[in-house]
Amino acid sequence: MAVQVVDRSLMTSDQTPHQARCVGGGGWVVSYLPGRTLTLEQATAALQAAEAVSAVRALADRVGLTPLETIGLAMQEPPWSEPARLGGQRFWRRGRLER
Repeated sequence: MAVQVVDRSLMTSDQTPHQARCVGGGGWVVSYLPGRTLTLEQATAALQAAEAVSAVRALADRVGLTPLETIGLAMQEPPWSEPARLGGQRFWRRGRLER
């Protein structure tokens, strides 16, 4: 991820077409957050988030999901629990732990 500041007034990235512009007084506006004025640190984080979305989009395409589906499912679905190793091989089958 490569956010760059150009002439202290424009922030760009090689990973996303979104940009941030300095509006004076230490304030920045980001192309996908109209009407909000952010600090330099917040604007940088916003562009980094846009870069992450670009990466998620590419990965989501590979598994046949939209970026929103991918993020939503990854946030909502609980991870699998590690099966207990109490002697013998155990594995998950049909939603339950079996030998």
